[in-house]
Amino acid sequence: MADFAARNQGASLTKVKFGMDLSLPAQPVPEALHTAAAPTRRSIRELPDELISQIAAGEVVERPASVVRELVDNALDAGATQIQIKLMAGGVRAIVIEDDGLGIPVDELPLALKRHATSKIRSLDDLESVATMGFRGEALAAISSVAEMALLSRCEGAAHAHRLDARSGELAPAARSRGTSIEVRELFFSTPARRKFLKTDATELAHCMEAVRRHALARPDVGFTVWHEGKLVEQWRIASSEQRLSDVLGAEFITASRAVFSERGPLRVYGRAGLPEAARSRADMQYVYVNGRFVRDKLIAHGIRSAYEDVLHGHRQPSYVLFIEIAPDRVDVNVHPTKIEVRFRDGREIHQQVRYAVQDALALSRSAAGETADAGQASPSEQAQQAIAAAASVPGYRPSPGNPPAWFAQTSSAQAQEPAAGYANPPSANSWRPPIGQGAQASLGLAEVATLYGQAEFKPQARHDPASAMQQALPQHDWPLGRAVAQIQGVYVLAENAQGLIIVDMHAAHERVVYERLKASLGAAAIESQPLLIPITFAATAQEIAAAEAHAGTLERLGMDVAPLSAKVLAVRARPAALAGGDVVELVRSVLAELAQFDASHAIERAQHEILATMACHGAVRANRQLTLEEMNGLLRDMERTERADQCNHGRPTWRQLTMRELDALFLRGR
Repeated sequence: MADFAARNQGASLTKVKFGMDLSLPAQPVPEALHTAAAPTRRSIRELPDELISQIAAGEVVERPASVVRELVDNALDAGATQIQIKLMAGGVRAIVIEDDGLGIPVDELPLALKRHATSKIRSLDDLESVATMGFRGEALAAISSVAEMALLSRCEGAAHAHRLDARSGELAPAARSRGTSIEVRELFFSTPARRKFLKTDATELAHCMEAVRRHALARPDVGFTVWHEGKLVEQWRIASSEQRLSDVLGAEFITASRAVFSERGPLRVYGRAGLPEAARSRADMQYVYVNGRFVRDKLIAHGIRSAYEDVLHGHRQPSYVLFIEIAPDRVDVNVHPTKIEVRFRDGREIHQQVRYAVQDALALSRSAAGETADAGQASPSEQAQQAIAAAASVPGYRPSPGNPPAWFAQTSSAQAQEPAAGYANPPSANSWRPPIGQGAQASLGLAEVATLYGQAEFKPQARHDPASAMQQALPQHDWPLGRAVAQIQGVYVLAENAQGLIIVDMHAAHERVVYERLKASLGAAAIESQPLLIPITFAATAQEIAAAEAHAGTLERLGMDVAPLSAKVLAVRARPAALAGGDVVELVRSVLAELAQFDASHAIERAQHEILATMACHGAVRANRQLTLEEMNGLLRDMERTERADQCNHGRPTWRQLTMRELDALFLRGR
């Protein structure tokens, strides 16, 4: 106790009764860990050319597939009709690209290896309207700085070819026909640290194959051959566009996709969009081209994904091949060293047109597509060729070489309906577009729609439109979804058509019918706004404030009054009346984020459609409800007239077809 008291009084205690010395030696106070060492003065020096090229190569050449992409680009720009790719060890040991293009004159071979030496552009005006695959003049110099490279080329009329060794500069006569061969060996031999990041030979080969596949889809007028370790891996001969698409992606993609076409002045969107039931677990079959160049663009991807919102189940990924033709001066391709990113002058226009083009293509159900095929309407290819002829007269229009869009109209179910031929008059930048088709009723507010359909009884409604009248005139055996014959367990409707047996999930099917009616009834009227008695304020970022100021008119049409209250605060003075029960701040943030990133807002539309989907689910006929044959036939006829009737609001299928051949196989008939 005495020791304890003495210690509390500040006495110096070196030993306690246990005989242990508790005194601690004085320790120096360590410096803060974040204290940086004093900088030393370094003189500014000019980097050597080899190091400059290796730094640039780090941006252009990431792996063997990057080399393949750049060299095939050059071959296509040279007018090649046959391109042969030979690889060793997945492209790490050797890459040889041979083409039958125009070739390089012997006096220009040394110049071709210099940085920023190119035949593609001459001035800033050329750079702002690039019409070739390559234009930077960096690829050959970058590749030669990280690998051993040699050029072998011969022009038309030359006595023989010449071979230039990139490392030694030795120029010697050689033998080959017109064209160019580029040999790249031991990639990253001069930068071994980069070589360690490469994957296995099989992985690198797969990336090289994907690079060639992207070119092959866009250029069916060019033949491609790929060899690996002396064995033929893939060969795509010169063929029609539809045949090339089938060769590269498989015939299944053709049968499980819809034609997409939309044309407005110098802007065209065409290609094929996969059906929702053919969606995949991975996004490995999504190809977008801008003026023949494969690109990855968040704006376009968002537009395509939004077109699948009502028909795709879960987190499945759609498959598609889309080509966008636009005047070269309206798109900037000089954004990324790999040229895989672009920037549009009017991103909203691209987003809207891509979205509505894909949405209109998916709107036509399989049953309606078969119905319109017999109506004697113009074929999609004829409609497309007429639109292309009109677009060709527009100044600034430049079709992709060897890429006539007649192939995308080849479809298993003819899509002659007007929406499938293209969205001829896309909305202006700030317009609110109504749901397409189903020539609908007068515009109603969401509350009125809920009153009409919230407790909807199952009453099939006749429509007075040409497609309906045409279909009513068809004999019963020609109805696309056939004639109802029975109901199973109050859940499924069985129908007989010319192909065999139709099985319909009646709740899912009626849910889609009611949902489309609700969307059509909502119409294109401006969204009703509800003023707030006390404005809601929230802290906002600089981007949100800028978006609110720049898109004040769009927000007003969406039923929202949002204005800056200070440099860091936004005030919401009005909100959409139909969404009064939601989180206003979260809604405003979502809309502002979309406006800032995609220059388009679908948050309000999505929120409205979620409400309509819930109402449709509750208003649709329930399972275990016994229907009469008249009611079942009425449901089938409504499905034939309804857009997107192949899937319910959640993306699940609504009906399936069993052909007579499939039924015979079940019972082993004919064996």
